[in-house]
Amino acid sequence: MPEKQPEPRYLAVGRILRPHGITGELRVEILTGYPERLAQLRHLYIGAAHHNHVVQSVRFHQDLLLLRLTDISDRNAAETLRGQVVWVAMADAAPLEEGEYYLHQLVGIQVSTEAGEALGEIVEVLDMPGANDVYVVHGLRGEVLIPAIREVILSIDMEARQMVIRPLPGLLTDEE
Repeated sequence: MPEKQPEPRYLAVGRILRPHGITGELRVEILTGYPERLAQLRHLYIGAAHHNHVVQSVRFHQDLLLLRLTDISDRNAAETLRGQVVWVAMADAAPLEEGEYYLHQLVGIQVSTEAGEALGEIVEVLDMPGANDVYVVHGLRGEVLIPAIREVILSIDMEARQMVIRPLPGLLTDEE
């Protein structure tokens, strides 16, 4: 059985777009399916170094999050965070429903067809906004791109680290 990848310590939930106003509030693009959870958190982590910031307030505006951190009190300080990723500690991540997975949990899973052909392992998940995700599988056929749709994904067994698919016609290069 393949070894499971180590669990990451942080999960990306947003990206700072720019300051909002002059008091240090931040406009944040939401990257999580559970944005309401962010209003319940006391700490968020900013940037690649995961700098810890205490949350002062969270509010929603259109399709964005307006975030105020206790140590960011003016537009200049907020400007220094432009483009940074906003993270939560994995311990604070929203619990998932049955059959839901964080994308990182799928990396390393072995993929085979319902006929039993081993295709390889998932090396990357392409998160396609506005469309279905795509699993990048490397194996004996080279790189295979598997659409994450119900017609294709038959089962995922996280304990066994195994996915079974039903390829659509033309998905595997030697099929018509």
